[in-house]
Amino acid sequence: MHLSELSHPNQLHGLSTAELEGIARQIRERHLEVVSTSGGHLGPGLGVVELTLALYQTLDLDHDKVVWDVGHQAYPHKLITGRYRTFDSLRQKDGVAGYLKRCESRFDHFGAGHASTSISAALGMALARDQRGEQFKCVAVIGDGAMTGGMALEAINHAGHLPRTNLLVVLNDNDMSISPPVGALSTHLNRMRHSKPLQFLTDNVEEAIRSLPLMHGELPNELKNLKESMKRLAVPKVGAVFEELGFTYMGPIDGHNIAEMVRTFEQAHRTGGPVLVHVATTKGKGYPYAEQDQVGYHAQSAFDLATGKAYPSSKPKPPSYSKVFGQTLVKLCEQDPTVVGITAAMATGTGLDLLEKALPKQYFDVGIAEQHAVTMAAGMACEGLKPVVAIYSTFLQRAFDQLIHDVGIQNLPVTFVLDRAGIVGADGPTHQGQYDISYLRAVPNFTVMAPKDEAELQRMLVTSIHHSGPCALRIPRGEGEGVPLAEEGFEPLQIGRGELLTDGDDLLIVAYGSMVYPALATAGLLQEQGIRAAVINARFLRPLDEALIAPMAQRIGKVVTIEEGALPGGFGAAVVEALNDQGVLVPVLRIGIPDVLVDHATPDQSKQSLGLTPPQMTQRIIERFGRSASSAQAPIAQPVAV
Repeated sequence: MHLSELSHPNQLHGLSTAELEGIARQIRERHLEVVSTSGGHLGPGLGVVELTLALYQTLDLDHDKVVWDVGHQAYPHKLITGRYRTFDSLRQKDGVAGYLKRCESRFDHFGAGHASTSISAALGMALARDQRGEQFKCVAVIGDGAMTGGMALEAINHAGHLPRTNLLVVLNDNDMSISPPVGALSTHLNRMRHSKPLQFLTDNVEEAIRSLPLMHGELPNELKNLKESMKRLAVPKVGAVFEELGFTYMGPIDGHNIAEMVRTFEQAHRTGGPVLVHVATTKGKGYPYAEQDQVGYHAQSAFDLATGKAYPSSKPKPPSYSKVFGQTLVKLCEQDPTVVGITAAMATGTGLDLLEKALPKQYFDVGIAEQHAVTMAAGMACEGLKPVVAIYSTFLQRAFDQLIHDVGIQNLPVTFVLDRAGIVGADGPTHQGQYDISYLRAVPNFTVMAPKDEAELQRMLVTSIHHSGPCALRIPRGEGEGVPLAEEGFEPLQIGRGELLTDGDDLLIVAYGSMVYPALATAGLLQEQGIRAAVINARFLRPLDEALIAPMAQRIGKVVTIEEGALPGGFGAAVVEALNDQGVLVPVLRIGIPDVLVDHATPDQSKQSLGLTPPQMTQRIIERFGRSASSAQAPIAQPVAV
């Protein structure tokens, strides 16, 4: 069978191991062909090809439910569920999503973009099934990295106390960080322990003892202890942990041996209650470059399949905000040993890999555990350290309570750097950093800011570290503006002070963070229409520079706010509230991300569809306020010295 003929995973039923291995080779070829051309997540999907095929051969996907954790490991799943011919559109506008979306396919049983959610979702489905008296299997596939997340452990804890709820958890262990090596002995012990003869013997001996006179149906403590001791001898240590939590543990098994996995999954389905199958896989399997560099090839931009190298840029680009942040933090840590960096399994993405290499004692990676990262930082701050927590905007949402309860209420000096703030592109709605402006406005005692460029980022970082309370600053994805950077002696900012970039009499534009330069471009286009706009770089969301904004708004009488964040409760809303509180009742046009989900596309395509390009913003301003009475010969607004 050719992969292109697969439109339903049930077509895998009855295929031989050799036929499944042939499909596995085709999946890898298609996977590599598409990702090398358009970019995307590479290593995770390559590692679960055989796992996917073996699991789906034992399920009826017209009824059974499979929840994939995170979703970027589910490219093979997409290829065998009717998306082979459209897979070329992966992560492109109106194309196949890079993560799972219930609206994309009936086989995407649960949307997934953030880690550690699969067991909770699958358990919820299983409980709903039992409540409704239905019969189908529920499976969660979770990576060993996602098992570091507290939510996954909470779900394990709950499921283990539901012995009559049938649930299969497949642990995709591609790092060997929590398991012994895969080998003949462990495989043999697993087969023996779950073989029908041994289970028959164990169950019947135990039942016979319980039925003896004077036992009254109870098993003596001595025999219970002996049984548990024998279990620990027969089960790898990691298995004993899951067994203690109420799961039947099977594994570890070879995640690239289809026949072995089919046998194990079939046995797991026959076993009642919660079952965990531990599968050892190789991330990037089948592509040598990805196998050798599992971190670097987790996700890739377009690259040359023959060499494994990314295609060079057509022209030099400025350094990314993440890199500038990482380099600056290293210098600040060198100057002050009480400054430390914290990440939640995102060292490379946030730029903290530079700190890890330079000063490993001042670097902490807590795994996929954002809640723990925030409260750990609070504890460090209590004892005199100056923690800098670097987490993607979309992931810091998971620690909202800790921001309030553990940092904000106690007014602790912790700095948060929110990477990937704003529109992030091809990762889609689960990863857009569009909500942090809104949710950080509500956290007590926080100073919140956003730089207009990478040089201002340096100044904001040193400002935050020297501040006596909690601070948060957001930085966008991608390269900076290409402005000159300071090598040292970063000058802090005065908290709560914005800057006037250009003056004008017809319109006041107040811009925040990454939208400052587009605001200046918009002012230039308005100037061509005879509209002289003043432009303020707000710098700070909390505290807002009302002393600068309110008088200018009163004088000019027309205000536009521009932000790369959600409009509900956003920066524009903060400006409107401040003006209202001061009795400055002037019309305000808020430009930003409306109350919609931003789907996967390039950042430029998303901004175009949202009306966030300078020509579009210029047109909206003219439509709202009309053309100024100023003549076309009016003098050009001059930059204000700062």
